[in-house]
Amino acid sequence: MSTKSHLLTGAWGEQVACHHLEGRGYSILARNWRHGRDELDIVARLPNELVVVEVKTRSTDLYGHPEEAVGPAKRRKLLRAALAYLEAHDLDLDLRFDVISVTGTPRNAEVFHIEEAFVPIPEDDGETTAT
Repeated sequence: MSTKSHLLTGAWGEQVACHHLEGRGYSILARNWRHGRDELDIVARLPNELVVVEVKTRSTDLYGHPEEAVGPAKRRKLLRAALAYLEAHDLDLDLRFDVISVTGTPRNAEVFHIEEAFVPIPEDDGETTAT
């Protein structure tokens, strides 16, 4: 897939995700909000909660479900950017991380919304933990 078509697919998926969220009472505060090299796809709000939504879009789930692509490194980046967003906007809200996967085409899209998809992973403080 070319870079241009990849970007178009991602933008389409984010638009579908925003429509999905707005239909469920979320207010969209920001799209593609950047803090340094980190980016939040969608920042939404419920009355007492800031919801950071990572959107994964694929034309097919042949190679796995899109939401499976949100690994530990991505979770750390999302937490770092979300905390920066809260600080930049002087917000004192609960923070939640959701994942929305959009699979298919504009004519036949499937939306899967995982609320509280993960607990964010804080930055490594230098200590190692045995697993």
